[in-house]
Amino acid sequence: MNETHTTKNYFAHGGNELVVGGKLTFLPGASVEGAEGLFDLPPQGEVPQIPDCEASTVAQMRDYINGALNTLREAGVIAAPDHPDTPAQETGEAE
Repeated sequence: MNETHTTKNYFAHGGNELVVGGKLTFLPGASVEGAEGLFDLPPQGEVPQIPDCEASTVAQMRDYINGALNTLREAGVIAAPDHPDTPAQETGEAE
């Protein structure tokens, strides 16, 4: 089925989905329900610090990237692949 839309913002799937292809503006006093934490940024000072990579081998690069990903998971910036709603925890798995 080929649908043609003349607007950038429209309802789809019988009104169950709002597609926003243009600018979304919130006026003073507007509220959004069900978006708790959606726009929250980490508090200042709690932003994870990841040093520049100085790897000279593929193995060192792998270790650096895995360490950086774990730092971001622990800070709650990204989710663990097996638990998309929660930060990763150390698994203790050996390589």
